[in-house]
Amino acid sequence: MAEPVRVVSKRFGIPDSHTLGVYLEHDGYVALEKALKSMQPADVIEEVKKSALRGRGGAGFPTGMKWSFVPKDSPKPKYIVCNADESEPGTFKDRALMENDPHSLIEGCLIAAYALGSHTCYIYIRGEYGWVQDGMDAAIREAYEKGYCGKNILGTDFSCDVYTHPGAGAYICGEETALLNSLEGKRGHPRIKPPFPAVEGLYGCPTVVNNVETLATVPWIVQHGGDAFRQLGTEKSGGTRLVSVCGHVNKPGVYEIPLGYPMKDLLEKECGGIRNGNKLKAVIPGGSSVPIITAEEAYSVKLDFESIGEVGSMLGSGGVIVMDETADIFESTFRLVHFYKHESCGWCTPCRDGSDWMEQLFDRIAIGGGRQEDLALITSLGKNIEGKSHCALADALVWPITSSMKKFPEDYQRAIERSRKLLHEPAAV
Repeated sequence: MAEPVRVVSKRFGIPDSHTLGVYLEHDGYVALEKALKSMQPADVIEEVKKSALRGRGGAGFPTGMKWSFVPKDSPKPKYIVCNADESEPGTFKDRALMENDPHSLIEGCLIAAYALGSHTCYIYIRGEYGWVQDGMDAAIREAYEKGYCGKNILGTDFSCDVYTHPGAGAYICGEETALLNSLEGKRGHPRIKPPFPAVEGLYGCPTVVNNVETLATVPWIVQHGGDAFRQLGTEKSGGTRLVSVCGHVNKPGVYEIPLGYPMKDLLEKECGGIRNGNKLKAVIPGGSSVPIITAEEAYSVKLDFESIGEVGSMLGSGGVIVMDETADIFESTFRLVHFYKHESCGWCTPCRDGSDWMEQLFDRIAIGGGRQEDLALITSLGKNIEGKSHCALADALVWPITSSMKKFPEDYQRAIERSRKLLHEPAAV
């Protein structure tokens, strides 16, 4: 089998890979020069469409299609916004990209700006990533000093400024419209869509919001062609992607895999198998907000958008959370319930009150006093929350619960039995 092609991680591990000098030694800004001097903006968009590149931040929307929604004849300025608010539990691959290869993100932002007629890019970085923002700022300064950012880039008539912006320390600001509100200095509440950001986004102007990895992939596509990128993956899920693996594996970390790669190979070959020789029990394949899958499903599924969908989950943000036979699925899900309740922005009733009620139900089962009928009540409450909130955060709360109750009912039943025992045990003196 041929060695997998590394697209976004090809400079990982090279000494000083974060510096401009090393970046230029390894194809740095070659794609930007090609785009500015040999391609029309429409040609860049077409190559991205050919590539079958899909968003690497969660929803997996086709990137080229998203770019094509931006009106060409709008008199308003256009903006490129990079969503680097990586707050999804289990996900840390964007951090690795910005730490190891910040110039690939800058170059991707500049190419996107050229393609869409934008002259301003904002990189909105998770508030807790202070050192990452410092590194991005240093790389941006290097790019300005050598003429890759600013006015008349590479001697052309294209000018573009790139800025970083610290996040608000809130998970909800990873939702693209809440991010835009935060960037404007407002509270990070999601907006009602439509209008979509491509038409009315930052400051009411046409805006494209893309994930870090999505934009960092664009230079490779421009340099090598959309068809070449598509062929690295599957027909509908083009190219490679980064996955961040954590949990009960021998070698957790960030791995670049071709889309369509078997999850079994990821766990056993790349990650060195399950820790301590234990058996695999469950995997959350795309960050904490996506439905959980069983060991049997994990060992049979391939890592692409369509295959993961067939087992009822999503690739999401690429955060693979692995749990072995020692894991208690009720307990792990309870932790996620607490997280989503804490991170609800409180804007709408189904999410604000629903998450609180859900946490109270799980808490009652955990500390003693849980009833058999509480399991049916959790299911009923989930139905009244899912799909009825202002944004998708409430869905992110419900999906791990409903999927884990369906696939691991024995863990919930054991929790109920433990709860009954706790209720009837005499208190310690």
